[in-house]
Amino acid sequence: MLHPMTIEPEQQIGVGTQDAFQRLWTPHRMAYIQGENKPTGPEAGDGCPFCGIPDMSDQDGLVVARGKHVYAVLNLYPYNGGHLMVVPYRHVADYTDLDAAETAELAELTKRAMIALRKASGAHGFNIGMNQGQAAGAGIAAHLHQHIVPRWGGDTNFMPVVGHTKVLPQLLADTRQMLADAWPTD
Repeated sequence: MLHPMTIEPEQQIGVGTQDAFQRLWTPHRMAYIQGENKPTGPEAGDGCPFCGIPDMSDQDGLVVARGKHVYAVLNLYPYNGGHLMVVPYRHVADYTDLDAAETAELAELTKRAMIALRKASGAHGFNIGMNQGQAAGAGIAAHLHQHIVPRWGGDTNFMPVVGHTKVLPQLLADTRQMLADAWPTD
């Protein structure tokens, strides 16, 4: 429970030096920070999670939709609730290496992701993009993936700005099902 700053802070055992901060624990982020599920090298056989996800069930892999050349999957470490990625099945790092069919389907699934996110969650806007290369911020640079991050008016509140913390209101499995149900079929 948060207390006004005029009240003496509670003793919080095991959190280090007592101070005036309350803590919202997000231990799932430690897996990302420590590199869990990150490839050991640039090749498909080096443990690339994007190469392994298509072999999983939709539920286990958090896959929302599958196309012939690309698939849409929830980000395991989302920036916002509903954060999707569109990923080619083929292990390719650079956008310019996609063939015409992969490029077209990546664009089509991005459009469908936006439609599904608007229908399921009323998203007001989107951040869409790719980080090409490790220097550009790609967490998994060896396998291209496009981010579709839903945004809402007022979604940048004190938590991410001051607290550097995102609050996700729904379990990933529930979000996956909600978006799969809202996915356009035509």
